[in-house]
Amino acid sequence: MRKVLILLVLLQSFTGMSQNEGGISGRVIDSKTREVLPFVNVLVYGTGIGAVSNEKGEFVLSNVPLGYNKIQASFVGYKTLISDEYLVTKDNSPYITLELIEDATQLKEVQIQAPLFKESVDSPLSLQSLGIAEIEKNPGGNRDVLKVIQSFPGVASNPGFRNDIIIRGGATSENKFYLDGIEVPVINHFQTQGATGGPVGIMNADLIRKVDFYSSAFPANRGNSLSSVIEFTQKRGNPTSLNTRATIGTSDAGITLDGPLGKNTTFMFSARQSYLQFLFKLTKLPFLPTYSDFQVNVKSQLSKNSELSIVALGAIDDFEINKEVNDGETDLETIKRNKVILNAVPVNSQSNYTVGASYKYFAPNSTHLVVLSRNEWKNKAVKYFLNEEIPANLLLDYSSKEIENKLRYENSFETANKIDFNLGFNLETARYTNSNYQKNANSDGVIIYDFNSAIDFVKYGAFGQVSKRYLDEKLGVSFGFRMDGIDYNSEMKNPFNQFSPRLSLSYDLSEKWMVSSSVGRYYQLPSYTVLGYKNDVGEFENKNGLKYIQSDHFVSGLSYKPDTSSKITFEGFYKGYKNYPFSIRNQISLANLGADFGIIGNEAVSSTSEGRAYGFELLAQKKSYSGLYGIASYTFVRSEFKDAQRAYIPSTWDNKHLLTITAGKKLNRNWEIGTKFRLVGGKPYTPYDLDASSLKDNYDVQNGGILDYTKLNTERLDTYTQLDIRVDKTWFLKKAAINLYLDVQNIYASSSKQQPFLLPIEDGNGRVTDPNDSSRYLLEEIESTTGRALPRIGVIIDF
Repeated sequence: MRKVLILLVLLQSFTGMSQNEGGISGRVIDSKTREVLPFVNVLVYGTGIGAVSNEKGEFVLSNVPLGYNKIQASFVGYKTLISDEYLVTKDNSPYITLELIEDATQLKEVQIQAPLFKESVDSPLSLQSLGIAEIEKNPGGNRDVLKVIQSFPGVASNPGFRNDIIIRGGATSENKFYLDGIEVPVINHFQTQGATGGPVGIMNADLIRKVDFYSSAFPANRGNSLSSVIEFTQKRGNPTSLNTRATIGTSDAGITLDGPLGKNTTFMFSARQSYLQFLFKLTKLPFLPTYSDFQVNVKSQLSKNSELSIVALGAIDDFEINKEVNDGETDLETIKRNKVILNAVPVNSQSNYTVGASYKYFAPNSTHLVVLSRNEWKNKAVKYFLNEEIPANLLLDYSSKEIENKLRYENSFETANKIDFNLGFNLETARYTNSNYQKNANSDGVIIYDFNSAIDFVKYGAFGQVSKRYLDEKLGVSFGFRMDGIDYNSEMKNPFNQFSPRLSLSYDLSEKWMVSSSVGRYYQLPSYTVLGYKNDVGEFENKNGLKYIQSDHFVSGLSYKPDTSSKITFEGFYKGYKNYPFSIRNQISLANLGADFGIIGNEAVSSTSEGRAYGFELLAQKKSYSGLYGIASYTFVRSEFKDAQRAYIPSTWDNKHLLTITAGKKLNRNWEIGTKFRLVGGKPYTPYDLDASSLKDNYDVQNGGILDYTKLNTERLDTYTQLDIRVDKTWFLKKAAINLYLDVQNIYASSSKQQPFLLPIEDGNGRVTDPNDSSRYLLEEIESTTGRALPRIGVIIDF
């Protein structure tokens, strides 16, 4: 500790003796013609530091404050632009290309102020954005972009460590993710197949510039989503010098490189490796996860009017169980909880990658975009009874692979009367293979799934969006449509059966007030696990009658922006669901699944489930200005799906009340402190069928309680609260910047009781038989709780 204090004092003294200013350079161009713009006023946002671009459109800003900064650019005849955030250190001067949008309404004067919030005619509501500084220093987020999204209205999360994104009462499978316009199907390490949740995000925050989050009013060029579209925009590598960032945290370590590859080409590369298996073994946890990931982006300016972007990311995950966890353990309850996990959790390995390229050409009157990508996901899981690896004990041997190849073309143009069009199509090929042996038990007894499946698909779609402002730019109107199809069966093959219209309206009541509404019908393809399921006679059973899942959205809202850095919004929403896959065996909607590890949809289903989600959201947000930032949101949401008797009952995602308050303050001498409070209403759960659970044949297969689906979601957990705190200190040295942070999740160790485990009572001879029925075990309930104080310390070094 003494050595650490001495190091901090030395760093502080070196910082105090050096200059606390840096620089930013770049150029300004017209967003359509790509011509350089001279004599543009360029400012460091929120300061008086400025410059004017020269005849080549170039500018240089000196005496820029160290840390994250935005740039403001203004010019007669163009909309004033406020850029994303860029990190300035003494040794790193960012180079920025500012693209100004022509605006005939600004021909007479320069607009001095511009809003910090993204505005869109296509999506005038249900759209939020986050910058890199908000992502990196979000309390409790541990620099994981998916955890940061939990601060937004309408977003529920589960207590504990998973990254489940639950939007407005929708299942975790209803979200789609894009990286620089390329779809990324696998977003989490150890992701639940058939959904999107997992414990740790794959995206490295070091490469992310911003995140745009749509909870409705989806753009027409983004399909196959029911609850959200989340767009990640990556940084561009520094075109003038090589930069390095090293990160060391509680769970992993990583390195990021960025710099030039040539005169007009830049790159960024990152790699991370976890060491959780060592920490978990040291702290005597029953499971041992390890993961590694990589991420690459290359951006090249091929000519004045064309650019190419290449993206690649992937991950390797391995999950083992710690069979020695109870060695030397004396606490009886801990031993029992460990046994539950050891007996139930399989050994799992996953690997995935996504690679893609997007080519953009700026023609005189339009922009052409071509996107090509390929992604692959392998998932393997094995489980033996009591972890004794002999053939007779095999409970699960699962191996699947999902491969997709995708093409998307878009043409965006504006007519002479200022109508914006976006037209395009997409074409995909996919292959799904599955080798599956699984014993499964429910209230009806034990069933064995044993099949090998291989199936190929062709998917296709077309889309269009047209937008225009009327009444002196006050009224915004946008209409879009999609049509999608797949050659799986006759119903889904016809794209007109999946015609997806959407309409958005917005009206500026004044400079500060706006009212908006949207309505849309959206479709999503059931998961590959559903499409590729085979029955015991080798038939693709779900081909007969399977349909795309349908969701109709109705949203209206009112927003108030008292100044350029603040907004208050109120939105009401309703989502109606049709054709959701319904489990034939368990008689429940698959919309209720996805909150745990494993595989969803690997069974016979019918497209007969219906549901609804409705409620309202209230948001107050202050973007970072003068060192203060914050966001507070409250959501009331009900999520209900019909049961086997066709009656509406609460779904697994029916949290009712969601409250999140996040705030931060930049202090003197490069200190920063932030805090996040979360309140999540208790979600429903299904009680156990104790009679079925105690049967030896059932329990020896399930190794846990069997749910009584005739009482689906009739119980409810308690409301859960959590407080996270983060403290950052940054030193800007001559050749490096060092950021030391302490991030404490759940600082007051709030505990949330979960559904208890069921475990057979044991004596010296093993599991105890019920003296009144030799076919049953005597079971006991083992308390299950989640939520503990989780401190994380880390260091980020830029040089």
